[in-house]
Amino acid sequence: MNGSAAPRAVRVGSLFRGGLMARLAFVVGVLGPGMITANVDNDAGGIATYTLAGAHFGFDLLWTIPVMAVILGTAQVLSARMAVATGKGFAELTRENCGIKLTFWLMLLLVLNDCGNMVANFAGIAAAAGLFGVPKVVSVPLAGAFVWWLVTQGNYNRIERVFLLACLFYLCYFVSSYLVSPDWLDVGRAIVMPRIHWTRDYWIMLVGLVGATIAPWQLYVQQAMTVEKGLKPEDYWLARLDAVIGSVASMAVVAFIIVTCAVTLHVAGIQVDSAEQAALALKPLAGPYCFALFGTGLLIASVIAAAVLALSATYNFCGSLGWEMGLDYSFKEAPQFYFLYTFLIAFGGIVVLWPGFPLLKVMFWTQVLNGILLPIVLWLQIYLSDSRDVMGDMVNAGLLRAGAWSIAVALSLLSLSSMAGIL
Repeated sequence: MNGSAAPRAVRVGSLFRGGLMARLAFVVGVLGPGMITANVDNDAGGIATYTLAGAHFGFDLLWTIPVMAVILGTAQVLSARMAVATGKGFAELTRENCGIKLTFWLMLLLVLNDCGNMVANFAGIAAAAGLFGVPKVVSVPLAGAFVWWLVTQGNYNRIERVFLLACLFYLCYFVSSYLVSPDWLDVGRAIVMPRIHWTRDYWIMLVGLVGATIAPWQLYVQQAMTVEKGLKPEDYWLARLDAVIGSVASMAVVAFIIVTCAVTLHVAGIQVDSAEQAALALKPLAGPYCFALFGTGLLIASVIAAAVLALSATYNFCGSLGWEMGLDYSFKEAPQFYFLYTFLIAFGGIVVLWPGFPLLKVMFWTQVLNGILLPIVLWLQIYLSDSRDVMGDMVNAGLLRAGAWSIAVALSLLSLSSMAGIL
């Protein structure tokens, strides 16, 4: 990363010595990577999963929300901790501690996985825009041009503000859940009093929900963005706060989507296969406003995710090869970074528009690759964060270390079971 990030942390630190408004500005100024990364995971594929959970099982999977918040929060806290302790991205640390060969092949697989997920989100853009009568030949190029312009013509501060502003559109799902008038006492009871179904479909959906909570790309892009923000070890508690708030906000969105579909589709006995089908089905059940809010949420989520996934792949590949990278660099200073980002955005859009392209197969094998990579990345993250040579005085210890290992084992078992079901 370039040197312009460091003074940013110093300026923010000076705000902390002011009054109440300055302290509030300090907290708001630090929020970013954790909030953005956690919420971007509620992308087209994630929204489809949550939609199916509510439509098929009503409130019966809401008890997973606090569990998933803990899982996601722990992983994000580890990423933030590694970023402030080392000042380096995940890919850079992997190259320095595991060698260039292992790093290159792992990053290549991660980039392929990111490309598949990015294609899925461009497909989400096309589907969501189609709900409002906009053909994909219009919506996909416009979305691609916007995210390319945003990243290549901005800097980290400006891009972070846009992403944070876009995260506000996830409130569409809160409003949609309010419009369908659920019994909030029933919602609360479903969260604290699990209703387990001992059926194969229920457990497959459970694995899908947990699998949608955390993806390999999240750990890399959050760490890279935290480094770009210029946070230092003394800012760790705020980076941790960002990660925790982001995780809670992300899981709240999941809950609102499940509630909306449970109260409408599940009660009416309507089965859907995708988020866009759910939005269409909501129109006669909950009215045009709920339909519009649900469709808008899907569209904005897909656009943000396409941009961040392309950034994740770019960070990973450049970091693994030691190339200059960062949103504060110009095209001239980091040509590989921007050329790769441009290629990935163009690739995602062209694939979705290409007639006869096996889109479903690409999305399927992306999920398979995600299941293979997730345990590897989790174990690697814990291995590096447990090393005093890497982390110094911020090496993992106590409850954080025990929780990280427990979550890694649990998610590895879930990924293996999911892979067994897929293959």
